[in-house]
Amino acid sequence: MGFARTCSVALVGVEGVVVEVQADLEPGVAAFTLVGLPDKSLTESRDRVRAAVVNSGAEWPQKKLTVGLSPASVPKSGSGFDLAVAASVLGAAERIDPRVLADIVMIGELGLDGRVRPVRGILPAVLAAAEAGYEQVVVPECAAAEASLVPGVSVLGVRSLRQLIAVLADEPVPEEDQEQAQQGRPDPLLAGLRMPGTGAATGMHSIGAAQHDHGHDLADVVGQESARTAVEVAAAGRHHLFLEGPPGAGKTMLAERLPAILPRLCRAESLEVTAVHSVAGLLPPGKPLIDVAPYCAPHHSATMQALVGGGPGIARPGAVSLAHRGVLFLDSTCKTSAWTVAELRRRTAPVPHGRYRGRSVRPTAPHGG
Repeated sequence: MGFARTCSVALVGVEGVVVEVQADLEPGVAAFTLVGLPDKSLTESRDRVRAAVVNSGAEWPQKKLTVGLSPASVPKSGSGFDLAVAASVLGAAERIDPRVLADIVMIGELGLDGRVRPVRGILPAVLAAAEAGYEQVVVPECAAAEASLVPGVSVLGVRSLRQLIAVLADEPVPEEDQEQAQQGRPDPLLAGLRMPGTGAATGMHSIGAAQHDHGHDLADVVGQESARTAVEVAAAGRHHLFLEGPPGAGKTMLAERLPAILPRLCRAESLEVTAVHSVAGLLPPGKPLIDVAPYCAPHHSATMQALVGGGPGIARPGAVSLAHRGVLFLDSTCKTSAWTVAELRRRTAPVPHGRYRGRSVRPTAPHGG
């Protein structure tokens, strides 16, 4: 009989909940049971973890295995629990000292060959771990820069499960062949990070979010004195801006240059924006921190879910969330349905401060007030 536990993080929107991953081995018929409200992709981790452990040179325990995700009342989704499940199983099998795993948060997906693949939402997950008091996290090597943005947390980036076993067991760390994208070929480890419905085809990508686009500078605009003044006033006071004119008058040109004159984001604002884009899988490679105002221009035919977020299963950020602390440009508003505009206005309206009870929408005075 063996028992081990480690931790991972479940994402609810852009907020994380620390989840304790427990593994228990008992004598009996070899079986693998996963409990704790896992979704379909997490349930399939049983096969991924088993294959990854065997292909990493470790022995899979031939006993009755139960892995629990606590708290059990919180729904868990995604493949980011694979690394924690594998480590807890190896700890219960005494391949790794269980005491070493107890205070570590592990985030990452496992391939069948044991490679550790990145997942969406690394930054908000590490932020949640830091707020819960954890000081050590293990993430995929290619996401270590993103995880290192959180202060006070020691980050270990691993390329494979073999490397993680060697580090935790105090053994020589094996060298792994790093498969980089060559001659413009896509990196297979980054495949599938971007959420459907947030690509360039729908206008949901963030232009200028990763870096200042020097091709969109307000200084390049010739003439348009009144429109330039309106853009500058809107940027200075964070005001809404309405641009009206015939096609080709320069409305989109001016809107695309608005982020260039907005101030750079402070550290707290950068982490907020980066967390949203991390969940959406829109962080550019080599640039883990977004420090300039994002720009999002959805098509006028975009659905309400594409604009304000949501969707079946895992809720994904919409255009409003992707433009947080930046610019949301709604082109051809007259072609947008009236219901969509009204719903967008309702969803983005400021909510009065106060306490809410049940279905009431009226603010109530706090206790003692």
